[in-house]
Amino acid sequence: MEPRQADVSIPLQSSGWGAAAPGPRSEPQPRDYVLWSVFNVLLWCALGGLGCFGFPPLVFSIKARDCKVLGDLEGARRHGDRARVANIICSVVVAVALVIFIIIAAIAISTLRGL
Repeated sequence: MEPRQADVSIPLQSSGWGAAAPGPRSEPQPRDYVLWSVFNVLLWCALGGLGCFGFPPLVFSIKARDCKVLGDLEGARRHGDRARVANIICSVVVAVALVIFIIIAAIAISTLRGL
């Protein structure tokens, strides 16, 4: 006679202490992009002291964080979206400015070596 295998069922969710109660799923919290905004301000300050170009994303980020703290999730989403767009624009402009600076520096060094 062959031994039988026991039927083993493994629950997909743990029913222990850390199990979440089933219910309506809450929407994710809106993002505020404060760290990215501070990074952009620092990049603009390093790029010839033009930190004022990095302040609009920082303002929108702080407004988004304030709205999130106050519980105004729609206002936080709106300001967070504006902060994201402004951060993308600032990051692209900084990258283009750095590339132009590197090209100008390379041209200047190559002409000075040619003299």
